[in-house]
Amino acid sequence: MRVRWYTPYLFILPSVIAMIVLVYVPLFMGIGYSFTNINQRNSNKIEYKIPQRESDGTISYTYEQKENNFQFTGLKNYKETINTPTFWQVLWQTVIWTFFNVTFHFLIGLGLALLINKPIKGRNFYRIMLMIPWAVPTYISAFSWRWLFNADYGFFNQILQKLGAEPISWLSDPTWSMVAVVLTNIWLGFPFMMVTLLGGLQNIPAELYEAATVDGATKWQQFRNVTMPLLMPVALTTTLLGAIWTFNMFNIIYLVTQDNPHTDILATFSFKEFFVKGEYALASSYAVIILLILAFFSVFYLRVLKKSEEVY
Repeated sequence: MRVRWYTPYLFILPSVIAMIVLVYVPLFMGIGYSFTNINQRNSNKIEYKIPQRESDGTISYTYEQKENNFQFTGLKNYKETINTPTFWQVLWQTVIWTFFNVTFHFLIGLGLALLINKPIKGRNFYRIMLMIPWAVPTYISAFSWRWLFNADYGFFNQILQKLGAEPISWLSDPTWSMVAVVLTNIWLGFPFMMVTLLGGLQNIPAELYEAATVDGATKWQQFRNVTMPLLMPVALTTTLLGAIWTFNMFNIIYLVTQDNPHTDILATFSFKEFFVKGEYALASSYAVIILLILAFFSVFYLRVLKKSEEVY
């Protein structure tokens, strides 16, 4: 059977159509909205009910529709966003949220990957158990942790009271609320990092460790001079993905602390601007700023990754 030149394109056509409809159309619509003053009040057609008195004295009604009247405003939304102190506060909270989550994801994931990579008894059982936080649906985990952080009946405050300490307002205090969501997301995210790094560790040839042992290298020297250089490409790629996902993480913060401004990041703040306040244009400008930040960060990070591959 002869395969025509366009056959491969027919197979990928459904995926391309899905990407265009679900990703690129909303993306460009959002970018377009960010240059207008569109909001909940001027985005839809407005229907007016006009009364008219008939000759017999009865009143009838006619309906007229006014088209949407949002206008092009250029960079006004971006100037307003950048000049707002709230934006910089939320951006700083986003950086803190991303840094601590990705750092602890990597450290915990790497430590556990090193442990279960060894030939220990019950290794497969430990792998399955450590995957549970990632396998459980996010909303179930978020609600469970929200209950653990409950100010009156939560597990953590019960322990503090038994130790003679004062209970903490985990979900309302400006500092502890951020600690609460970070702890929740660390617990949910380390399994992915662990599995990815474990795959990288298993691809390192055992002969290199044998040669290092023969040369008299200690465990720390083997880790520093063999494990980390060969694991670096996988680690950097996984960390990049983790940073992008965490920067855009919405569900954990919204489900655990809900409407708490002290835990807002750019993603949750944009959501509130769009769906709660109905400020579509401002919310779209936040989304575009998120896209630009992640794009510049990714380009810079990929250059670092390329240099590390050249070194190692």
